[in-house]
Amino acid sequence: MTVQITYKKNPSKKNSPNLVLFTDEKFNILKLKKYVKSLEYSYIFDLLKTKNTKKQIVTFDINSKKKIILVAFKENQKNSDAENLGAKFYDLFKDLKPHDYNINTDSVNNKHKSFIGYFLHGIKLKSYKFEKYKTKKNTHNISILVSGKHQLSLKDKVKFEAIENGTFYTRDLVSEPGNILHPDEYAKRLNSLRRDGLKISIYDEKKLKKLGMNTLLGVGQGSVRGSYLVTMEWNGLKDKSKPLAFVGKGVCFDTGGISLKPAKFMEDMTYDMAGSAVVVGLMKSLALRKAKVNAVGVVGLVENMPGGNAQRPGDIVKSYSGKTVEILNTDAEGRLVLADALTYTEEKFKPKFIVDLATLTGAIIVSLGSEYAGLFSNNDKLSKQLIQAGENVEEKVWRMPLNKNFDKLIDSKNADMQNINYVGGAGSTTAAQFLQRFILNKTPWAHLDIAGMAFSKYGGALNSGGATGYGVRLLNKLIEDNYE
Repeated sequence: MTVQITYKKNPSKKNSPNLVLFTDEKFNILKLKKYVKSLEYSYIFDLLKTKNTKKQIVTFDINSKKKIILVAFKENQKNSDAENLGAKFYDLFKDLKPHDYNINTDSVNNKHKSFIGYFLHGIKLKSYKFEKYKTKKNTHNISILVSGKHQLSLKDKVKFEAIENGTFYTRDLVSEPGNILHPDEYAKRLNSLRRDGLKISIYDEKKLKKLGMNTLLGVGQGSVRGSYLVTMEWNGLKDKSKPLAFVGKGVCFDTGGISLKPAKFMEDMTYDMAGSAVVVGLMKSLALRKAKVNAVGVVGLVENMPGGNAQRPGDIVKSYSGKTVEILNTDAEGRLVLADALTYTEEKFKPKFIVDLATLTGAIIVSLGSEYAGLFSNNDKLSKQLIQAGENVEEKVWRMPLNKNFDKLIDSKNADMQNINYVGGAGSTTAAQFLQRFILNKTPWAHLDIAGMAFSKYGGALNSGGATGYGVRLLNKLIEDNYE
């Protein structure tokens, strides 16, 4: 099912099917008289006395082919409240017929007119479905006419559509099965983003070996698929100012390698590339909305498989940074991919900051469930910006500790460090502490552990279950509020 939105300033006709009007939270409808017939107004006025107006959306069946839907904007509503209200609207009416809605923006008071775009944005975000591999698809379309004087500006239309497209692209990538979206295919898809205006550079195994990215290559060496590092550059300022950098873990399927995972729920490990998908969706959004910022996205793409050439527990590898790592557990692989990607990003692009995203640890789900991503950072300013952006779009983050005292848990007797803490406890923090060692020049850095946020079996406010696209809107908001 898709949602098609068209815009028309001309006032809506009173006999339009499924007319959507806006009121205040007390459902005062006196100002709505001019948008409906007098008999309809009297009918609604009488029914409102008995309707449950604690809800924000109330519907009235005028006849078998027409509904009048009242949507109440609260006095102190936030943009995210309007998005959630749009998502509720979609859930209520997605299965009703006819699928034609006329949203009359003239009924919105001037104070609330800016909420229209966020309301529509919520409808679109909630409408996403991944049905690519179903033989019987839901072919119903919802058609929405946005009429009246409170139309979205061209800038807002472009912004919302860009964020939706980026979020949906992320969801598409995360939803693909591992036999389809392996590293070879993933790299090809990223190459196609040139058409959006991104500069794409793909480093294959030969180039990575030459660069010395042995921690990344070690993860993928048991697979018949290739391993890649892909950079995506957006130069929206047309100058040489330092870019903002975003780095993502792209383990297209994670068996755990020789340290094999249990079979139960291993099918979920197609989602272990979600961090990279967020970076890709973000970069696509920035390009589509012509963001006034310089940014670079870097993703490491591998498949972690057992095999005759697979990395072994006990192996010692030399990273791109020159630091050596003892591999105690091949299932602690994401940090190995990120290690080389982080150092390379810092050295190559000299960014203002680096934010990395990864479905890195199960421990973060134990800590924060599916309500917050774990935030680890060496910079208070960047942390506060991420926390605020998360609150604004309801993609929340919670700052967790980093401290030199945790280093003893990942120090190795045989190498500079080991890739897992076998003493126990602080699994997410020691993983972040490991990553921090590959930030060599004190660049402001934040690590987002999104293991609990990238996928939802039950759905959330703005998604219907499956891949959530968490992080695209968060990072867009970070950039929009602080760096454009």
